[in-house]
Amino acid sequence: MVVSWGLVLRVALVQAAWSAGVGQVRYSVPEEAKAGTVVGRLAQDLGLEAGDAEWRRLRLVSQGRGSSVEVSGASGALVVSSRLDREELCGKSAPCALRLEVLVERPLRVFHVELEVTDINDNAPIFPAARKNLSIPELNTLPGSRFPLEGASDADVGANAQLSYALSPSEHFRLDLQKSNERNIEPDLILTNPLDRETVPVHRLVLTASDGGRPSLTGTMELVISVLDANDNAPQFNQSVYKVQLPENAAEGMLVVRVNATDADEGINSEVTYRATNFFPQSGKDVITVNPKTGEIRLTGALDFEEVSIFDFRIEARDKGTPPLSGHCKVVLEVLDVNDNAPEVWVTSLSVPVSEDAPPGTVVALLSVSDRDSGANGRVRCAVWPSSPFGLVSRFAGSYSLVLREALDRERVWEYEVEVRAEDGGSPPLRATRGVRVPVSDVNDNAPSFLQAVYTVLARENNAAGAELARVWARDPDEAGNGRVSYSLWEGGVGGASPSVGRRAASSYVSVDAESGRVWAVQPLDYEEVQVLQFEVRAVDAGDPPLCGNATVQVFVVDENDNAPALLPSSVGGGWGGSSVEASSGSLWAWASWGAPAGQVVAKIRAVDADSGYNAWLRYEVWEPRGKGPFRVGLYSGEVTTARALEEADGPRQRLVIVVRDHGEPSRSATATLSVSLVEGGESSSSSSGSSSSSSSGVRPSWGAEVGAASASGASATNVWLVVAICAVSSLFLLALVLYGASRWAPRAAVLSGPGPATLVCASEVGSWSYSQRQSRSLCVAEGAGKSDLMVFSPNFPPPPGPAAKETQPEPPALLDTVSGPPFIASRPLLAHVSLVSLVSLVSPGSRAEWAGPAVGGCLSGA
Repeated sequence: MVVSWGLVLRVALVQAAWSAGVGQVRYSVPEEAKAGTVVGRLAQDLGLEAGDAEWRRLRLVSQGRGSSVEVSGASGALVVSSRLDREELCGKSAPCALRLEVLVERPLRVFHVELEVTDINDNAPIFPAARKNLSIPELNTLPGSRFPLEGASDADVGANAQLSYALSPSEHFRLDLQKSNERNIEPDLILTNPLDRETVPVHRLVLTASDGGRPSLTGTMELVISVLDANDNAPQFNQSVYKVQLPENAAEGMLVVRVNATDADEGINSEVTYRATNFFPQSGKDVITVNPKTGEIRLTGALDFEEVSIFDFRIEARDKGTPPLSGHCKVVLEVLDVNDNAPEVWVTSLSVPVSEDAPPGTVVALLSVSDRDSGANGRVRCAVWPSSPFGLVSRFAGSYSLVLREALDRERVWEYEVEVRAEDGGSPPLRATRGVRVPVSDVNDNAPSFLQAVYTVLARENNAAGAELARVWARDPDEAGNGRVSYSLWEGGVGGASPSVGRRAASSYVSVDAESGRVWAVQPLDYEEVQVLQFEVRAVDAGDPPLCGNATVQVFVVDENDNAPALLPSSVGGGWGGSSVEASSGSLWAWASWGAPAGQVVAKIRAVDADSGYNAWLRYEVWEPRGKGPFRVGLYSGEVTTARALEEADGPRQRLVIVVRDHGEPSRSATATLSVSLVEGGESSSSSSGSSSSSSSGVRPSWGAEVGAASASGASATNVWLVVAICAVSSLFLLALVLYGASRWAPRAAVLSGPGPATLVCASEVGSWSYSQRQSRSLCVAEGAGKSDLMVFSPNFPPPPGPAAKETQPEPPALLDTVSGPPFIASRPLLAHVSLVSLVSLVSPGSRAEWAGPAVGGCLSGA
């Protein structure tokens, strides 16, 4: 074997160092000491110089359980570094010593340090459970009986772990302590007095354990002692005698009384069953029954005060213990006499239905009334409800007649539910009722009535034949045939008709459906032919005799743009010069002088539109030539004037195509061709005079445009015409003022008498709508074609008061003799169309028609 001398030398040095450094230091520290607490001056106790601990690297080698302490590097002291718990480090071992190894380098030395952790009283006694349940039977458990209890434990040692016990005060239990060994004490619970569950079913005690520390710590455990029951109590009723009163008419099954017996025991020992015994009289067994579980006593038979007035019996309550115990009580049932028979009412005879025209006193039904009771309980009083229109008449005791006391109206009440009420004299009184249904038969006593007296209808012209215009409806409250209404048309008149139409029957325009009241058009309506159509619709029922009612229907025809403008025939001698019309080609001629200034009137186009309103408002436009020509036409006047001074460069002739359009939707138009010859001033005058003479000799131009040439050279003639025009306008204005004053202050007994609501007039751009409840007449005053473009209705004045208002009211005189339509009456807003019609007229060369708007051609309507 080869031995390394270096290794041997090293082991020898280590053993020598170990032998030289072996030493042991002992320290003691209490548990739960705070971190940083100095346990001992380790460096000083090991013999190290001050300040050498850090240089010589003094440290703990063995950590393990000693990890709660450490060596301070600067001072070399042994200090607590973390929590010290003796019970955790050593448990129940005593003493608790920790062995630590301290190593010093430079030179290497090892020291043994023993650290003892002393106990403090930081743990309270602990019972195995916070609550302990015990069950002890009553009666069978004698005083002195012992019940062992489990003691508490304390994690501390020594005096801190020495325990003592105490029990909360109790008159039935005490505590007995037994030492099992020198260190362990076991508590026992001793019964001192007998237990009674009915008195105290549960006993709650507290067992307290205290240790010997300073201060002492304690722990508790609750003792819950349940007393087990024994059948030592009999059932007890809350009353020894139950007295009950019931009326003799009490219903079967009614609760008489509920007896209640209680047993102080528990469980099966307290379960009680009931039964009835000892009935007097014995018939009580058939009258009542007892529920064995609840103790409810109910009626099983009818009570009769006249047979038995008192029932007497006993109730037994028995528990289910061993042996069973029982208790008893007495029940007295008293029967009370009551008015248990209500009056009875019978209808012995009934005569229905009753005609609504039956006279008062008519017998409707015979009634019989009785009551099985006697005395005051059998006396009956009767009444009828409602008290009208029927009443009761007593013929003799117990017999009544239901008679009619007032007139009937089936339309107000078609059936009566009459209730005959009977009441006896009992206390409380009993009542009986008998319902009698009395239907009322109908008689034809109501005429059909319309919802409104006047129906106002707006219908567009050119409507299709058969189109529905309106639907009238009359109500007849009667029933069956008396209320079945049929409709018929009564002839009326046509308002605002043209003279060619004259007076035509309304049936030629409209018809009424006899069943539905539907008003439909027989033929298309033409506004230019008729504007207002008024007629009456009669409603007749099927009664015997039949009754009827009337309503007025006013149909206002609304104009549509279905007529194009028509050019009026020219008049002779217009004043501008000569004119010529060729019948073959319809060419219109006019003459103008070269050098005529701008604005000189050359001709005037006259046209009329058979429509009204916007549809008849005409405007004029130059269609050819386009652009800026030497002539222009007034937009609404139709005057053809020079747009600038005429020159020779304009040529000898100008051809104009003028379009006349209305304002309808869509608009309609007509055209006129005008040829203007440019001549010298003298030629123009001669041509104009020649044309006038030829026209006056009997040449009548057909429908077309009238053309006149104006001479620009006659300045004096122009001034004369201007003066004449001004005088004519002034005269017309004065005449209008005189007529207006005369019409306003002239007496009109029928028109201007009495107050009334103002006439409503709804204005539009070219007309107005007006309504009234008075008569109206129409007069056509338009030139060229007879039209009714304006209809004026007189105000709605109420008749004077008094019964003879209708007979004494004078008939308002007509303002004008010419009547174009019959009078009619309106109760709803009536509408009349105002038409603005452009009329083509020739004026003198020197005059200028200052036109402020479309000419008004209308029909005046007055009272």
